[in-house]
Amino acid sequence: MIDVVPRPRKRLFLTLILISLAITALSSYGLWIVSQPGLTNISSYLPMILGTLLAALILAVASGVSGIILAILGFPTLGIFQGLAWSAVNLLFPMAICVGKLFDFDKERVERSFIEVSNHLIRQKHITVNPNKLLILTPHCMQQETCPHKITRDVSNCRRCGNCQIGDLSKLADNYGVHLAIVTGGTLARRVVKTIRPQAVLAIACERDLTSGIQDVFPLPVIGVLNERPFGPCCNTRVDLDKVEQAILSFLPKDNPRKVKDGGIQ
Repeated sequence: MIDVVPRPRKRLFLTLILISLAITALSSYGLWIVSQPGLTNISSYLPMILGTLLAALILAVASGVSGIILAILGFPTLGIFQGLAWSAVNLLFPMAICVGKLFDFDKERVERSFIEVSNHLIRQKHITVNPNKLLILTPHCMQQETCPHKITRDVSNCRRCGNCQIGDLSKLADNYGVHLAIVTGGTLARRVVKTIRPQAVLAIACERDLTSGIQDVFPLPVIGVLNERPFGPCCNTRVDLDKVEQAILSFLPKDNPRKVKDGGIQ
């Protein structure tokens, strides 16, 4: 069965985040109302202190959500809002998933929308890095299932036979002078990031792994490219190489020369 990934929509994630923010604000107000009598018995100042703390928390989260929306709309945002935005995402994302289920949106659809929002925010910042500071991370399930060559420790073990796209990704990495790593999961991915210390990451993975990875390595900028699953999840997956190359170019300086081999641009 072919796993078809529909085009993600940014507005889905933004809508769910706004609903989650409203629920959080109402819940905080309810908590303050319920706890007020007991706190007053202890000290007349405690309700005011709790109310101030809860109001400050909601205001910070609301500022972060506002920063995301303004950035999506194309307005410049201050650096402080970027940190608040990701804090808001980390706080509200689990609730957004639950709210999505109530409206019959499956988790993967919400995750795809989040990835699209994240990619938009990163691209809008126009981050440029030297090629040797860019890392392409891809899952080992892109390797042909029956391939005998182990590439998670050393990508150069790939024979570039054409039975999977690891050879194509290796060629892209060589042509642009960027790092390429094949990982078996989040733990190894984090280890690779810690070892190479890139300034930007191009990650290829499924919705779940991209979502958790983007949040785990923040504030490191990540552009996520969803894999394709013609044979189902975690088996002989593929990726749109044009999207990968576009993501590479979005991180590299505009005047960075593209390497030419065999008489043409590879």
